[in-house]
Amino acid sequence: MDISVIVPVYNEDESIGELREWIAKVMQDNKFSYEIIMIDDGSTDDSWKKIEQMGVDDSRVKGIKFRRNYGKSAALNEGFRAAQGDVVITMDADLQDSPDEIPELYRMIKEEKYDLVSGWKKKRYDPMSKTIPTKLFNAVTRWFSGIKLHDFNCGLKAYRNTVVKSVEVYGDMHRYIPVLAKQAGFKKIGEKVVQHRARKYGVTKFGMERFVNGFLDLLTVNIVLKFGKSPMHIFGLIGTLSFLIGFGILAYLSIAKIFWHQYQMTDRPLFYFGLLTIIFGSQLFLTGFVSELVARSSSDRNTYIIEKKSQLE
Repeated sequence: MDISVIVPVYNEDESIGELREWIAKVMQDNKFSYEIIMIDDGSTDDSWKKIEQMGVDDSRVKGIKFRRNYGKSAALNEGFRAAQGDVVITMDADLQDSPDEIPELYRMIKEEKYDLVSGWKKKRYDPMSKTIPTKLFNAVTRWFSGIKLHDFNCGLKAYRNTVVKSVEVYGDMHRYIPVLAKQAGFKKIGEKVVQHRARKYGVTKFGMERFVNGFLDLLTVNIVLKFGKSPMHIFGLIGTLSFLIGFGILAYLSIAKIFWHQYQMTDRPLFYFGLLTIIFGSQLFLTGFVSELVARSSSDRNTYIIEKKSQLE
C-alpha cells in the first residue's frame, strides 16, 4: 500500500465527509493505493456515526473510537500503530490542511528519501494572538532541539512507515514528533510550505494554554529522551553535587569551630544553608535511585480504552 492517511477527529462531523471525498479524489487522480484511518477522540457529536457509514461505503476508510477524549497525541499514536502504508500522512479533520499537498509530500519521502517532512504554514489565517505565540514557540523549539523547522506543530506531515513504528507519542508530545524521530535515529527531516486554509466549520479545540503546556512538554521531552532510561544520570549528578557542597560547608564550619575557636556553628546562616543542600542532595539522589528502578520495570505508557474499531480486523 502506498499511503496511509491518519486523521484525528474531535467533534468534526460537519467536515469529515468533505475531507474524505477530497482525499479520495487526490488519491484516484494520482493512482495511489491508500487507506484513511480516522480516530474519533471521544467526540460528542455524530462524528463516529459518519465514520462508520464511510467505512460501509468505502472499505479503505477505517475507524477507531476512543471511549473518551484522550487528546491528539493518543489519537496519532493509535493511528501510527494501525498504519500499513509505505508513507504515512497526518492531517487535521477541520479542512485547514489541504489533501492536494499529499502527492508532493509522498514524492519527497519516496524520491528525496526524507524520513519525515513537516508542513510549514507560511501564510496563516489565524489571529495575531495565535500567530505570535506560535512563532515564539517554534523559535524556542528550534533552539532546544537543533531541528531547523519553521512549524513544528503543523498537523500536515509525512513520514516513512518505519518512523511512525519507532516513536511513542503520549501526553501532548504530538508537537514534538520531529524531535522524537530525531532521537530515534531518523536524521533526514525536512519541511514543505503548505497551504493553510481558513476554518470552514466549527471552532478550534485548542486554547492559549497550549503554549504554556507546549513549553513544559518541550522541557519534558528533552529530559525524558536524554535521561528517561537512566534518570540516575541527572538526579544522581545534581544530588551528589548538592550533597558535596553542603558537606564542604559543614566541614569548613567544623574546622573553624575546632581550630580557630570561632563562635557557635548554629549562629551562622551558612550552617543552615549547608544543612539544606545536604538534605536536598540526599533527596535528589534517592529520587534518581527510585526513578531508575521504575524506569527499568515500567510498562507501556500508552494505555487507552478503545470502544470500537471499524474495518481494522
